[in-house]
Amino acid sequence: MRTARPTAPLLDRLAAWRWVVVAACLCAVAAGCVRRRMFIRSNPPGALVYVDDYEIGRTPIATNFTYYGNRKIRLVKDGYETLTVLQPVPTPWYEIPPLDFVSENLIPGEIRDERVFNYQMRPQAIVPPDELLSKGEALRRETHAAAAPTPAPPAVPMPATPAPSPPPSRVPQPLPAPGPSAPSPTPPAAGPQLLTPPGIGGHRVHPLPPGGR
Repeated sequence: MRTARPTAPLLDRLAAWRWVVVAACLCAVAAGCVRRRMFIRSNPPGALVYVDDYEIGRTPIATNFTYYGNRKIRLVKDGYETLTVLQPVPTPWYEIPPLDFVSENLIPGEIRDERVFNYQMRPQAIVPPDELLSKGEALRRETHAAAAPTPAPPAVPMPATPAPSPPPSRVPQPLPAPGPSAPSPTPPAAGPQLLTPPGIGGHRVHPLPPGGR
């Protein structure tokens, strides 16, 4: 049994799609990116460099970075004053959204963003021994004064509260001595009472016996 061979138009379409796939792969491989790098130099060289409190080495030195903005750069060298700088790293126009998507992904090739920072270091001032001793003594006095306990404020005397006086004791009063008792009145005798005292008008009035005239 004989197999049908593909026609010419079909082969042309397959070839066209093959070139599209190859072009897409090449674009993916050659996609653009931005390489950020900073160079730090100092005068004199040989200073130890810290970027955002991370040690990266001694000057002159180069390091990659990812983000823009203010970066804290510190340089330390014996015999020189420590130099600390808040270094601004501005954003370039092609890294402002939404242009950053195009520069990072669609533009072929590599975009290099290189920054160079030069710093001048000052020699460390030599302090005379007498001045150094006087500063140490003053610091020692300040330390002792800060550690000394603060005296408490004087206590304000409170007014004395008088003690409550005891209640007066009640002394029993002597009862009066009994005097001569007054004669109790003699109740009148039972019977008729005299209406007229005797001897009035020279007559005596005799009481009538009960039941008589």
